[in-house]
Amino acid sequence: MTEPTTGSLSVNGATLHYEVRGEGPLLLLVPGGAGGAASYDGVAEELAVEYTVASYDPRGMSRSTLDGPDTEQHVAEHADDAFRMLELLSPGEPARVFGTSSGAIAALHLLTVHPERIARLVAHEPPVVELLPDAAEHRALLARMQAAFQAQGLMPAMSVLAAGLEEGGDATAPKVELRLPPHAAARAEQTMANLPYFVRRIVPSFMSYVPDVRRLEEVSNRLVLAGGEDSRGELPRRSAAFLAESLGMELQRFPGGHTGLTTHPVEFGALLRKVLLTSA
Repeated sequence: MTEPTTGSLSVNGATLHYEVRGEGPLLLLVPGGAGGAASYDGVAEELAVEYTVASYDPRGMSRSTLDGPDTEQHVAEHADDAFRMLELLSPGEPARVFGTSSGAIAALHLLTVHPERIARLVAHEPPVVELLPDAAEHRALLARMQAAFQAQGLMPAMSVLAAGLEEGGDATAPKVELRLPPHAAARAEQTMANLPYFVRRIVPSFMSYVPDVRRLEEVSNRLVLAGGEDSRGELPRRSAAFLAESLGMELQRFPGGHTGLTTHPVEFGALLRKVLLTSA
């Protein structure tokens, strides 16, 4: 694997670590969950055949440090971080953007406030649960997760969150034992280190976010909404499908489930490259 060029970018309240590979028009990969730039290691090489591929550790995670204390995070600020990356790496030129999970939420907000900077956005399973008819149930889920975190710690809180995200999934779908690729297993320790911050600061804010559907409709020609083949009925995919239906578009199906980027990197990367090329 080719080693990326690395750099740092000072933004409001933080310093972002970023990585760049390849040449061509910019493709910015916005991480989700407790992952950072390394979460894209499995797909970056193939995508770098066509693009200058950049990713970064979100503020407060891995190598991206906060300037002050660990405080509440906001979708708008994370979206502005992505905008600053675009300004640094693709000044004056619209770029392609991919985001997954919480990273897809930040990317959706970026599209609503700076559509002129985005040629195409692929948003994979953004958990915009406030759009769903049963949003109140998911607010209760967040409250249970936060209570478990305060009273019992990280892993009980993660169990509450995981059960809520999977509730309603397709029970008839075969359960396949997945073995993570070596590069994914190697970064598991860093992901675990990021989890307390993710549970405490990212999940409550991002899962309470309400996207501007009217604004997204105005710029929907730049947007592809995606969901996993194996996550039918699960909360993030339900949210993505509901938003797609609201915007009158089809949900693009990607390999694997919510973490298909990690479990099916070759197939996932190949389809993302195809979607970006055919949707340019």
